[in-house]
Amino acid sequence: MLTDPIADLLTRLRNGVKAQHQKVDVPVSKVKISIVEILQAHGFIRNFKLFKHEGKPVLRIYLKYVGKNQPVLHGLERVSKPSYRIYKPASEIPTVRGGIGVAIVSTSRGIVADQVAREHNVGGEVLCKVW
Repeated sequence: MLTDPIADLLTRLRNGVKAQHQKVDVPVSKVKISIVEILQAHGFIRNFKLFKHEGKPVLRIYLKYVGKNQPVLHGLERVSKPSYRIYKPASEIPTVRGGIGVAIVSTSRGIVADQVAREHNVGGEVLCKVW
């Protein structure tokens, strides 16, 4: 049993990029699917799909590279943790690397990117930063 499934997702992505893998498999949850959808929308990953492996649902994430295996994902940082939650109002949601990256925020409107949270003027728990 994992105590922090979001940190596990980020670690698997980070390790996959360092090892230059084309894909990474992760156990499925609704939160992970929402995070991966945001990563795909912002161009950090190529694609993802859901399937069953040995009767268990799996989320397969296809990593994105440019040129000679230069990863698009350069950094992943877990901000809010199960033991220490970070909540920010819409005006204080951080911008990541001057807008190059994206902060993923859990709001009352679901899990969204930082720009969407600011547009709808909703704050929430800052889950992670990606650049």
